[in-house]
Amino acid sequence: MRFLVTIVALGAAQPCLAQVENVQSVPPAGRLSDRGQEGWSVTIGVAPVLNPAWQGSKDMTLSVFPDLRVNYKDVIFASIPEGLGWNVVNENGWKAGPLAKVRFGRDEERGGSPFLITGGSDALLGLGDVDAAAELGGFVEKRVGPWRGRLEVRRGFGGHEGVIADGAVSYQARSGRTIINAGPRATVATKAYIDTYFGIDAVQAQRSGLPAYSPSGGLLSYGVGGSVIRPLNRRSAVTLFTGLDQLAGDAGDSPLVRERGRLLQFTLGLGYGVRFNL
Repeated sequence: MRFLVTIVALGAAQPCLAQVENVQSVPPAGRLSDRGQEGWSVTIGVAPVLNPAWQGSKDMTLSVFPDLRVNYKDVIFASIPEGLGWNVVNENGWKAGPLAKVRFGRDEERGGSPFLITGGSDALLGLGDVDAAAELGGFVEKRVGPWRGRLEVRRGFGGHEGVIADGAVSYQARSGRTIINAGPRATVATKAYIDTYFGIDAVQAQRSGLPAYSPSGGLLSYGVGGSVIRPLNRRSAVTLFTGLDQLAGDAGDSPLVRERGRLLQFTLGLGYGVRFNL
């Protein structure tokens, strides 16, 4: 049975891994593929994740993310990590099509995700909450042997109004039934995105005690991610995943990160998933 590269290995949607307000950082919990040979399938999984409380945070949290995904062959896919997408192009190693994702909001009182179990951060006090955002766009992907490259570009609506682009390259190796993925990734974003999460206006400066800051767009982060996928049987698998990413550009220069956070971001998680054919 063939298993696909996980989101964490690709860095797709979240090269700046570990930001809980961006749930795309959480990979599929042992995703099973074979979907090109089937009709509809549903995968149910769970993934405890240790990661920063917010993008740029030095405080770590433990969250348990549910992973529900629905696939129709290798045509339509829907899940929180991958979003809702359609492989309009799917031949000769190429995939491309429209994509929609959800980015969770940010709570100034604790940071953290909706699935937070323990931990949190008070570094955001005075900056206000950031609402959840829908991100609409598209993707293109190319496979060449064990290599896979992917680019996503999405525009936010709601919590942020910026444009964000995620690019990644992943290499896949096998050892028996175990599959290992690793590769670099990077994210660039417009001013509207970076200002939402790293900018500090006059009111926020007065309330938080941080200096006012108006960032520009550009490189947001770069890093590397990896995963080890171990199938348990034909329908279930476990996935160990990790990532290390560096905030860059105006996001990394924000007083929020410099005074209350950390440039280097680390994530570690373990996922489990079971697939059912419909």
